[in-house]
Amino acid sequence: MRDRKAVNLREEFNRWAADGRGEGMEQDHLPIALPVLEKMRLGAADNVLDVGCGAGWLTRRLARLAPDGRVVGMDISDEMVRRARRASLEHENLLYVAGEVAEIPWEGNFFAHAISVESAYYWPDPAAGLREIFRVLSEGGAAWVLINYYRDNPHCHQWAKHYAMATHLLSGEEWAEQFRKAGFVNVAHERVVDASPSPEVYTGRWFRDAAQLRAFKAEGALLVRGVKAGLSDR
Repeated sequence: MRDRKAVNLREEFNRWAADGRGEGMEQDHLPIALPVLEKMRLGAADNVLDVGCGAGWLTRRLARLAPDGRVVGMDISDEMVRRARRASLEHENLLYVAGEVAEIPWEGNFFAHAISVESAYYWPDPAAGLREIFRVLSEGGAAWVLINYYRDNPHCHQWAKHYAMATHLLSGEEWAEQFRKAGFVNVAHERVVDASPSPEVYTGRWFRDAAQLRAFKAEGALLVRGVKAGLSDR
């Protein structure tokens, strides 16, 4: 681990795993992840990295979409990784590793795609993480970062008081600039609207009421993407 922040992050997500929260992430995040999978246009033989894979719900989908490639799920929580492995035994093209995004335990120039869903604002050093993702992508490979917690959506700002660890509340353009500094080209950001049904009455802690939940979902999640240029693009 690079520093105490990374250690604290691992310990917190190990607690999440022990509480079974990793298994519930598919229901929470699938409505915004599915449109991104369509945009990625994965090839059957693509190698794909899932950064912050949790219990592996997205990694398993990626493995089915790229059956002839190597799909790797990585998470800072070793307990999340253990749970993901147990739930993924039928996928022969899938591998899970424990590690932090600032020190990805994989060779360079390997992956055609790297995706991170609801993970990037937890990274202790987002700039270092994006540089590492750039390193492990092959030329022409694409990075996809999808998050619900970002500055341009005012209906998520109150989440900060519920987080047990430090987070980064950046705008779409600030994330895009981090991509550019890491070396990515064709950088763009957009919104992915969550069209899933909302309850008539909201009783959770993340939103003031059902109206704020609906407003949050209408604003949409933030998708930032960029490409590692090939030699012909330089």
